Order: sequence, then C-alpha cells, then structure tokens
Amino acid sequence: MFSRIAIVGAGTIGTFYGARLALAGADVHFYVRSGLAEMRARGIVLRDAGGVQTLPPARTAVYGSTVEIGPVDVAIITLKTTANDLLATLLPPLLGPQTLILTLQNGLGSDELLARLFGAERVVGGLAFIAAVREAPGEIRIYTAGYVTMGEFGRPVSERVRRLVALFRRAGVQCEAVDDLAEARWRKLVWNIPFNGLTIAAGGVTTDRILATPRWEQEARALINEVIAAAARFGHVIPADFIEQQFEHTRRMGAYQPSSLIDHLAGREVEVEAIWGEPLRRAQAAGAALPHLEELYTTLKRLTATRANMSTNS
Repeated sequence: MFSRIAIVGAGTIGTFYGARLALAGADVHFYVRSGLAEMRARGIVLRDAGGVQTLPPARTAVYGSTVEIGPVDVAIITLKTTANDLLATLLPPLLGPQTLILTLQNGLGSDELLARLFGAERVVGGLAFIAAVREAPGEIRIYTAGYVTMGEFGRPVSERVRRLVALFRRAGVQCEAVDDLAEARWRKLVWNIPFNGLTIAAGGVTTDRILATPRWEQEARALINEVIAAAARFGHVIPADFIEQQFEHTRRMGAYQPSSLIDHLAGREVEVEAIWGEPLRRAQAAGAALPHLEELYTTLKRLTATRANMSTNS
C-alpha cells in the first residue's frame, strides 16, 4: 500500500495532485520551498469551472525540510528540473528500503538522474497533462484537469505502477499506465516544445495568440514535425492524429500561459535544458536535423538569460 506520500515541491503540480490525494484519504506531506507560512495558515484551495475544493490547514501537512517528513512509501517529485541539483540532498531522508520515487517533471533527463542517484529499481516516471496555475501559495486554478500517464523507467508496466494508477484514480485524477515511458515523454514534448517555447519567443504571449498568428502557428507545426521525426529515431511512432489533438486541445485552453512563460515573466529560471536542450542533443546524436528546434533553443537561452539578469539587477 502507498499510504504515506511526500510531495517534493509544492508548486502548481505538486499542490494540485497532493491535495487531491489527501482529499481522497492519503497521508500526504508537502515539502515547500516558498509560501510555507501561507499554506500552514490557509491550507490548500483548488478552483476550477466546477467550483472549489479545499484542504483545511489541519489536514495540510507542510514542511520546510524533508528531514521533518521522514521515510515515506512514495516520494513524488514535482520540483522544476532547474532545481534538480537539490535532489541528492532532499530525497535521502524520505527513502526507506521500499520507497518508490515518482517523478512528474518535464522534459528529458530526470528519470536517468534519479536512477543514477538512487537506483533504477526505485524510479517510476510520470507525465502530467494539465493546464493550471498557482495564483498564490496553496491556491491553484485549474483550466483543464487533463490526465496523468505513468510507466516504469526502462521496464514494462508493473503491479506497483498499476497500484499507483489506482491511487490517483481514487483521487479523481484520470490516470493510465504505459509500457513505454520514453515514448510517452516524447509525446509530451510534441506540445511542450512548441507551445512553452513559442509563447516566450513571440514576446510573452498566450497560446491563443500563437494559434491566431499564421507565422507562429506555422512555426509550431514545423517544431512538432521535428519532434515527431526525432522520436522516430528512437523507435517511437507518433500518429498524425495526435498532432491535431494538440491543436484542438490548445484552442480549448483559450488565453493560456504555459508554465515556462509564467516562470520567464516572473524572472525565474526556465527549464530550457530539460525541455529543449536535452531533446535536441539526443536527437542530433541520433542523426536527426532539427533546425527549427535548434533556433528556438538558442533564442530561449538568450531570452531567459537576459530576463534572469534583469531580475537579478532590479
């Protein structure tokens, strides 16, 4: 049983899934990097078109240290990949002999990092397809609840993954297990690479502006085609109808700010390497040519570095 759970990183994703699990009866403990006092005082509030769910302060177990939490059955990593240098310190206090590590991080590289640090046998990868924002510490607005996919790192679906999927489903989260985690990660990049990236490159605009501007929609399609061609180099076949699903899904979002754009506008570090750099490097090493992705990656490195410097000097 996965009864005791740690959420490592109480941003948008961690707060949302942690609260849903807690509301379903799980014993959830949140490691919080910022907003600790606010979450202790107010608990957690989830808002969507259907109304409001609250996890009161008495049921919101938040901590400023993983040492305070201690060993758990599942450690769910929801930190941004830009904070991955902290994992070697944050995770050991949470690990018992059978502790499972579930990473819900973006891009490529987190599965391999966790396997190298703590053993591949502990690692399960997950992908969260969700449109939501953190409006304040512990306050999450959900535009599209979406779904989660999970898979073993380098292995087919196991019984423990099925139990994790069942845990999320009991919490009201649409969730499924996949045999090929690597392919699932490339599928998510089909959306993340163009839309997270172009909203920044186009000057800090929402996704509806990308779709409403022929130049940027054309660029999004070019990027998607490159991602699909790169995935094919690794044996991952992504069907054409999946592409149109991404555009239809994005149109339904309306004026949405992806997480990378939110970080950029706030002057925070953007996950440039995990989402754009690492996929580009892997694809190029496999012999793929990706001129649109290479240009976008170069642009994002320049823009995010400039923004970070402005924030530091202000």
